[in-house]
Amino acid sequence: GVTRLLLTRIPFFKEIIVSSFSCDSCSWSNTEIQSAGRIQEQGVRYTLAVTSRQDMNREVVKTDCAVARIPELDFEIPAFSQKGVLTTIEGIIDRAVAGLEQDQPVRRATDKEVARKIDEFIGKLRQLKEMNSPFTFIIDDPSGNSFVENPHAPRRDDALVVTHYRRTPQQAAVLGLQGEEVDAKPPDAAEDLRDEVLQFNTNCPECNAPANTNMKVVQIPHFKEVIIMATNCDSCGHRTNEVKSGGAIEPQGTRITLRITDPSDMTRDILKSETCSVEIPELEFELGMGALGGKFTTLEGLLKDIRDLVERNPFTLGDSSMPSRTGKLQEFIGKLQEVNGKTKAHFIMDDPAGNSYLQNVYAPEEDPELRVERYERTFEQNEDLGLNDMKTEGYEPEDTSGR
Repeated sequence: GVTRLLLTRIPFFKEIIVSSFSCDSCSWSNTEIQSAGRIQEQGVRYTLAVTSRQDMNREVVKTDCAVARIPELDFEIPAFSQKGVLTTIEGIIDRAVAGLEQDQPVRRATDKEVARKIDEFIGKLRQLKEMNSPFTFIIDDPSGNSFVENPHAPRRDDALVVTHYRRTPQQAAVLGLQGEEVDAKPPDAAEDLRDEVLQFNTNCPECNAPANTNMKVVQIPHFKEVIIMATNCDSCGHRTNEVKSGGAIEPQGTRITLRITDPSDMTRDILKSETCSVEIPELEFELGMGALGGKFTTLEGLLKDIRDLVERNPFTLGDSSMPSRTGKLQEFIGKLQEVNGKTKAHFIMDDPAGNSYLQNVYAPEEDPELRVERYERTFEQNEDLGLNDMKTEGYEPEDTSGR
């Protein structure tokens, strides 16, 4: 026969490998899936309340180490009893029915009682497909590589609950992971925060409707930890994201200069803190600290945000705008769009707090086009950061000799 492999990506999930085998002689065919990524840091459990025919059509990625359960029937498909598959919830039920029916003729001849009970259970599984009553479908995968489709993505699905959990030593041993079962050191609270997405309730800044803000601690290679905060509003669709430094203010300020010489420079990662100013000398352009807030993006993404900020300037819109000023801004926007690696320019980031970052693509070696300078802050810069009046030692009142 012939085996075909397809590397594909499932939206809002990850990349997988679909393997398909077909035989021209007997027309037998088979499909399997494998995760194209590594075993995840945590296991995952999907709990879906199936209430309609549309729920039966949800796509499901079930790896070979995942357990599928339907609590209402006390039904379970154990781990490693089936190969990984990309199917639907209805397809998983059909596959279970086909597996139970496979040896029924032999059972009817050897043990009629067992065969009768299995026939009754097969009937219950088939009734689930008729949706006469709702049921719960659970996928528990310690490798973290299984998936149940959310048809409302990127919005939240109220019928689907996704839970991430730490693997037990037994689950880690089954997956072939070494060292977890002998690690008796208690988990670190700070380490837990790095692996989890925290969520708290806020109000949307646009429509003031209740919304959720997600917060995640991320380690940037060759730099430090940052906190990414994202707010999604289900009422008006507004989205915001913001980056905060996860560490203290550095003892010295940082000035980063990149000479843009190639289009590939536009893909460099950038962390711009709220205290960072941006300068492009060739365009005589300077963006003050505080503008655009904290950003974790690419150089191309930051230049696009700068262009959008200029285009939305209220002084260039409407009947009150002056033609001369509008013409200058349009000319500047045209020059800014030309800064894409073909037009050489210098991109300078000046952060007195030292919490900004521009990716060194040659790391850990030196980058010939990137220069990072450390400098002592001036009194005015310390004043802007609130450091002149900050006293962290000796702030307690001293006892006088008479008291």
